[in-house]
Amino acid sequence: MRRRVVVTGLGAVTPVGNSVAETMESIRAGKSGIGNITLFDTTDFAVKIAGEVKGLDVSQWVDRKEARKMARFTQFAAVAAAQAIADAGYTKETLSSEKAGILLGSTIGGFEIYESSVKKYFDAGNSRIPPLTIPTFIVNEAAGNVSMLNGIHGPSWTLATACASGTDALGAALDLIRSGRVDLCVSGGTEAAITGFGIGCFNVLQTLATDFNDDPTKASRPFDRDRQGFIMGEGSGILVLEELEHAKARGAKIYAEFLGYGASSDAYHITSPNPDGSGGALAIKLALEDAGLKPEDVKYYNAHGTSTPVNDPAETLMIKKAFGDHAYKMKVSSTKSMTGHCVSAAGAVEAIISIMAMNAGFYPPTINLENPDLEHGCDLDYVPNVAQEGDYDVFASGSLGFGGHNGVLIMGKYKA
Repeated sequence: MRRRVVVTGLGAVTPVGNSVAETMESIRAGKSGIGNITLFDTTDFAVKIAGEVKGLDVSQWVDRKEARKMARFTQFAAVAAAQAIADAGYTKETLSSEKAGILLGSTIGGFEIYESSVKKYFDAGNSRIPPLTIPTFIVNEAAGNVSMLNGIHGPSWTLATACASGTDALGAALDLIRSGRVDLCVSGGTEAAITGFGIGCFNVLQTLATDFNDDPTKASRPFDRDRQGFIMGEGSGILVLEELEHAKARGAKIYAEFLGYGASSDAYHITSPNPDGSGGALAIKLALEDAGLKPEDVKYYNAHGTSTPVNDPAETLMIKKAFGDHAYKMKVSSTKSMTGHCVSAAGAVEAIISIMAMNAGFYPPTINLENPDLEHGCDLDYVPNVAQEGDYDVFASGSLGFGGHNGVLIMGKYKA
């Protein structure tokens, strides 16, 4: 018998809330977290909007002295992990004696550290490079700090598959627990790429929306005819995954069961998904096989839904290929319409949103969907503009990353 894995703790820092409860209040209300960029001067930038994390008091969760040694992406992970660990009923003392690990997704890391340190290097020479530059900007430092802050002595790993990182990290954590290497794993994703360098790099790729600076909340519009590009977001989503019997033995509350995971590669293009949807469809099919489910068992699909001209038709076709006729009977939505694209954190944040929505009995909306792009095949039920009530017990969530990385997870209500 394969070890069953459940979700026992959740933590989130997002553009629409600095906790799971705040995030879900915004999601249910269809509230956008997109606004004017405040983290750097956008005077000379074509893109002036993003989904920033706002008003986060890191010191509520992390010692101020320790937080000062962390890049922004690490602070987000540290706060979300602290929330999830407390939510699961653990403390540093109880975790330190557990067979526990950490597996986080992060690709960009401490861009603001890298950016400022390189500037000092070119302006004043190598002697002016801050001593903690390397330990703060490299992507594994979020997992390392979560380990140190919480007394976790098992594997502490970081997985980088671009925008699929959060989903893939959760899938790899699922396998870690199933294999018996750990009994529980703190897993998810984190990212903070809203810097001049970050926005500049994505803008020259022509992936960001530039025509909505005067109307930020309307900028992220997945599957809509007038979409232009994605809106950069930031934040972290962390889940505590636990072997079922281990969770039951300590009387843990269970949010959901992690039923299956699938991954694939497009082997097509470095930044664009395969327009025929075959790579993503394979990941969905593998996730269904892993979960032992049929396509019709999935009632809701949280889409990658980036609001780019290329992604949305390709992903719609991917869903149709994997689910067949059932694609037209299920609900599909993109919560990036509210959060923006949180890059490596996206898949984990979207898993949390989907878990909470499933348990609360509603389908999250795709806001700003005013004119579905029927010309390019975007004709599914994307839950336009307002949340819809509904009772369902299984959802899937997909993430697609630069490099052709595809990850899909399937979770459901726990049934004894």
